[in-house]
Amino acid sequence: MTKEEKIRFFDAAAVFRDARRARSRHYHRELLNFFRFLIPANSSVMEIGSGTGGLLSELAPSKALGLDFSQAMTAAAKAAHPDLDFRTADIEALEINEKFEYVVMQDLLGNLDDIWMAFRNLSKVTTSETRVVITAYNPLWEPLVMLAEAAGLKGKDPRQNWLAMADIENLLYLNNYEVVKKGYRFLMPFYIPMVSAFFNRFLAKMPFFKELGLIQFIIARETPARPEPKSYSVAVVVPCRDEAGNMERLFKELPDLGKGMELVFVDGNSSDGTVEKIREESAKRPGLPVKVILQGGAFGKADAVRKGFDACSGDVLMILDADLTVVPEDLRKFYAAIAEGKGEFINGSRLVYPMEKGAMRFLNMLGNKTFSLIFTWTMGQRIKDTLCGTKVLLRANYDKIKAGRSYFGDFDPFGDFDLLFGASKLNLKITELPVSYKERKYGETKISRFRHGLLLFRMAFIAFVKLKLH
Repeated sequence: MTKEEKIRFFDAAAVFRDARRARSRHYHRELLNFFRFLIPANSSVMEIGSGTGGLLSELAPSKALGLDFSQAMTAAAKAAHPDLDFRTADIEALEINEKFEYVVMQDLLGNLDDIWMAFRNLSKVTTSETRVVITAYNPLWEPLVMLAEAAGLKGKDPRQNWLAMADIENLLYLNNYEVVKKGYRFLMPFYIPMVSAFFNRFLAKMPFFKELGLIQFIIARETPARPEPKSYSVAVVVPCRDEAGNMERLFKELPDLGKGMELVFVDGNSSDGTVEKIREESAKRPGLPVKVILQGGAFGKADAVRKGFDACSGDVLMILDADLTVVPEDLRKFYAAIAEGKGEFINGSRLVYPMEKGAMRFLNMLGNKTFSLIFTWTMGQRIKDTLCGTKVLLRANYDKIKAGRSYFGDFDPFGDFDLLFGASKLNLKITELPVSYKERKYGETKISRFRHGLLLFRMAFIAFVKLKLH
């Protein structure tokens, strides 16, 4: 759903919200007890995604503010709890600057379009003494939750983000929040006399079972000392072949980054007028230095990336795929991550947010998840998505990777693993940044599921030999 469609959905659901909660009152009562345990009465509390205001009212705050992007939900909350302050606002475009002791995000992350932006905006309402309390569904429960919705045991919601605990922690880290405490709750979300109490109060605390709860929770705080972001010049390298139809969008949506930016295209013998289109669009942005390099007789993205990097002069090197399945605007987040020192190698991850329909075929998805497990184990750092084309690193570190390339050999036609393996060999901090993966609107994919899948197994073996055995 688009943001507007979600708002219409929750506007329509406002009338039935309290009735839905009544049907699952055991779950909501247990959740309320959890929040009451964490948040003392008479605290100042903001709830983001406050719905009809029931939870915020029950917390007995001295100062309260409930935010929801649905006007109908806000109106219902004001009618039910006139003594509390409820406002219609979107956390992804927050304009409020008030500080609170506690910020509550109950089961909200699943419905957000851009969790990175939501967490970035939290600094407007938190201090280092504020505690941010987040609950979200455990992805292990996704099949059961969908089954409950189909059976009418749970009200239907828009398509969810099913984030693993590590994904939530990483998004908080990228936005200057650190985790104070985390865990899971509710092995039995339905009420069965004595059985529910045994499952939720005893069995859910035991080894193995403790990570199977329906709800995962995180308590976080704003990082007290925030380093001043560094200012870098930026080079964006765009490998392309037959992508003429994407060039207008690319130039229009590409943000200005750092203290200076250049755009370098490396064309792999296009036959659809890509080079001519680049030059046409370049003339519309005269302040942006643009280079076009012809790949010549060589083939493959790896060769294009290397030629592009060699032609750049920026402090920070970025790769943006010309198919625009990762939108150019997301480069702002990558720049923020490296400028704020969140990592030395920023790797895009397409496997956190739901994808647009048709963005990735099922076998590709299965292969990506399989290789994620293999390379995470091999490299000793969490790599959820090995083949996302958007990667960012400092030129100084790229030069070191290039100097040590002979250790692995020229084995990678994609370029992704050449960089990832080199970064791992240098013990660089690899940080993943979730992106929303879009369906290609023009052109055809250059990836072959089976032929390139076999290549990936070969690269996994090379990584095992060169990194794990040595």
